[in-house]
Amino acid sequence: MVSMPYVADRASFDIAADMIADLGELAAPEAANRADRSRSIGNVSQFCRWRQIERLINILSSPKAVATIH
Repeated sequence: MVSMPYVADRASFDIAADMIADLGELAAPEAANRADRSRSIGNVSQFCRWRQIERLINILSSPKAVATIH
């Protein structure tokens, strides 16, 4: 079972959904690239945000339910 990531705000969901719509299967790797770029320039908060968005993209893209469906 996949553990649900912490999501700081609604904007993270919106960014993840937009990236999935625009980039399809390349959305998660793009978020990972953005996280790596943020880390390389020392921007820890943006690094964490992009890693969070990457995890969210993977969960939203999954064909299986990862939690209880109501």
